[in-house]
Amino acid sequence: MKKFVTWCVELIGGKILPGKKQALFAVIVSLSMIATVMLSLPLNAQTRPTPPPNSELRGVWLTNIDSNVLFERDRLKNALQRLNELNFNTVYPVVWNWGYTLYPSRVAARVIGRSLDPEPGLQGRDMLKEVVTEGHEKGLKVIPWFEFGFMAPADSLLAKNRPQWLTSRSDGTKIVKEGTHERVWLNPFHPEVQKFIQDLVVEIVRNYDIDGIQFDDHFGLPSELGYDPYTVALYKKEHRGQAPSKDPKNPEWVRWRANKITDFMKRTFTAIKASKKNCIVSVAPNPQRFSYEYYLADWQRWERMGIVEDLVLQIYRDDLKVFTQELEYPEVKAARSHIPVSIGILSGLKNRSVPIEQIKTQVQAARDRNFAGVSFFFYETLWNLSREQPQARQNGFQKLFPTPTAYPNLLTGWKP
Repeated sequence: MKKFVTWCVELIGGKILPGKKQALFAVIVSLSMIATVMLSLPLNAQTRPTPPPNSELRGVWLTNIDSNVLFERDRLKNALQRLNELNFNTVYPVVWNWGYTLYPSRVAARVIGRSLDPEPGLQGRDMLKEVVTEGHEKGLKVIPWFEFGFMAPADSLLAKNRPQWLTSRSDGTKIVKEGTHERVWLNPFHPEVQKFIQDLVVEIVRNYDIDGIQFDDHFGLPSELGYDPYTVALYKKEHRGQAPSKDPKNPEWVRWRANKITDFMKRTFTAIKASKKNCIVSVAPNPQRFSYEYYLADWQRWERMGIVEDLVLQIYRDDLKVFTQELEYPEVKAARSHIPVSIGILSGLKNRSVPIEQIKTQVQAARDRNFAGVSFFFYETLWNLSREQPQARQNGFQKLFPTPTAYPNLLTGWKP
């Protein structure tokens, strides 16, 4: 500005007619004042809004718990259409829940005695094929989700027909309460159990044009379990006859079981890649401390071994300070330097409404720290199960995702 004014004064003194000097000088002074005021305004008042990132995960989990979105073809089709209109780009349809597959499965028919969940709305259909077809037509990535992992209802056909597959506590009890539901856990160390789960995974990878497959903490084991005869015998064999600690949180006993689960995760990863090398292996766990201590799921190690290609970290917290603290842990930052790491955000539960403003704030917190994106648990609570009006909720997501963007894929040149 100084140089501009100096140049103008020189211009007036050297080349402008004397009678017009005063008027021109007044104009220049006015322009300089306007420029000074403009330069003093906040930067964001002078620039355009930041454009959406070139790639951002915008996902949502589709489950059959407290939701019927998967139980009717037209309802499912309309849901995928609306997600596409709101610029979502990824869906995680559940394929293994309540001890049944939600797609016609030869593996399940052979082991369980039923090829498909008995829910009436799934009969005569292949729900997964519908999601893949409709989703891809609308530009959505489809990544099936093994929600129950090694868990099953205590009264399920699987639990009744394969009691030797179940694991237990040190006192022999097997039931694990999840809310009001009674669950049991398949023994993740038993070779027959491992074969069954891996066969289900490979069956999906081979038979459907999916973009990836996703596991979560349930691909581990509650840490109080693991005292069944098979596992105890295996431990003794590897420890010169010594039995495992009666303390389920004993560090060596925790590490031994976690390592066994890691070994199985590695074999599963290898089997997936042998069937379809461009199938993304995704994991959606809780924070590392909880996953490892309570579920023996050492995702930090999985990620460092290269057997996780996409991480969606579940941070279901209302308190923004606590939420953001979880984003800053060293293992999270380390993972972000290797693979796309996104944040799982709670959009609500059946009896717990989460305000759209809280959702927006958490999305912004993830964006501020350059995470790869966000995913919401779960579809029904985006706008159907909420105290807020559906249109207001949808308007909120429209503002969050104003334009389409690509799914951040490690296998297609994604860089941290």
